[in-house]
Amino acid sequence: MEPTIQYAKTKDGVSIAFWTLGEGMPFVHLPVTFSHIQMEWEVPECRRWYERLAEKRKLGRSDPRGFGLSDRDITELSLDAWLLDMEAVVDRLGLEKFALLGPQHSGPVAIAYAARHPERVSHLLLWNTYARASDWSAQPQNQSVRALMDKDWAFYTEAAAHSLLGWSAGEPARRYAALIRESVAPEFMAQMVIPALNEFDVTPLLAQVRSPTLVLHRRQNALPVDVARRLASRIPDARLVLLEGESGAPYLGDTEAVLTAIDEFLGEGEEAVVAAEAPAAGAVHTILFTDMEGSTTLTRRLGDSKAQEVLRAHNTIVREALKAHSGSEVKHTGDGIMASFPSASRALQCAIAIQRAVAEQADTPLRVRIGLNAGEPVAEDQDLFGTAVQLAARICAHAEPGQIVVPTVVRELAAGKGFLLADLGEVALRGFEDPVRLYEVRWQEEG
Repeated sequence: MEPTIQYAKTKDGVSIAFWTLGEGMPFVHLPVTFSHIQMEWEVPECRRWYERLAEKRKLGRSDPRGFGLSDRDITELSLDAWLLDMEAVVDRLGLEKFALLGPQHSGPVAIAYAARHPERVSHLLLWNTYARASDWSAQPQNQSVRALMDKDWAFYTEAAAHSLLGWSAGEPARRYAALIRESVAPEFMAQMVIPALNEFDVTPLLAQVRSPTLVLHRRQNALPVDVARRLASRIPDARLVLLEGESGAPYLGDTEAVLTAIDEFLGEGEEAVVAAEAPAAGAVHTILFTDMEGSTTLTRRLGDSKAQEVLRAHNTIVREALKAHSGSEVKHTGDGIMASFPSASRALQCAIAIQRAVAEQADTPLRVRIGLNAGEPVAEDQDLFGTAVQLAARICAHAEPGQIVVPTVVRELAAGKGFLLADLGEVALRGFEDPVRLYEVRWQEEG
């Protein structure tokens, strides 16, 4: 059944066409470049691709400004404009947290959004894309195809379709060429789209991406594998999956391999989707903060690159422990991570798992302090606020590297669960009038 076309209005007044398909974990699929969400549905291979992605998810697709069924009367175009398009659809759908797929020329848009909104992107997936437009435009094949645009629009669309889908694509390429001709006006493409794409360079944002990231790339594609390797190496904790084939369309070639990689990457998030939702206002939650010891000193001593490796190790350890103990990452604090748990015992189990994993990193200078508190935080804009959160942060700051420190409320909630706690006495914490009794959680294995 063909999905219903709906519209969202951007902050600068542009109407953006979109549809949704399926139910479950929200999954936003950005366009390649050319986009016509109604005509795509008429392409059998493309339709099967979308149907397969939507089997366990709520899939969303939209036409960016100037393309397809969205407003065509556009006077300016930029990366920020495309971000406004995406934000309009996400807000219209009320998506608080979602997986984001950025294929080819939409890759930089997805990267920029993930860097600016880490609290909303549960998973970032990048397909045959780049951070810097010159990596794409410098390729001889792409230069040759673009040179046709001003000379013969119809011939350009045929060449562009074969370049994207593969030179042996045959009928799918002919259908895609027809879609290109319907999706965008040649003058808009030449005068606005190409100049805007040429300005794309989100390289400085790569290190700011905090979402789990999967970089997918086909080895024989016109975009060299080295571009994908550089992209994956600069995003913290990113995974790189190289696949066989030349087609830039994930729905052609060995599609099952692409879908398997996506399913495996998203699998843990889908199983824990309930735990990953924002905490409900008024509910009792245990808040956990981690903080790396001396991150500024580490940077001065080790240099930016080595210090970033230590931060990536911290992020990986904490996020794996959160997944294993039903914790929800609220935000990255720069030197640590803030998380929320539905129970104090799970939060303590997670904290112990983190410290034990850090202790196993004998070849790195990584040391982490952890502080917890329990209460009724205020939930707003995918973040948590209030006294319960502030006290957890202060307790974390008071802890020594390698320590897990909790107040009386956490000790009482976890009573009888087998945790060993040592009384540290009453401590004056900045911002709190009354002293707070604290306890250290003993996590070292008995010798």
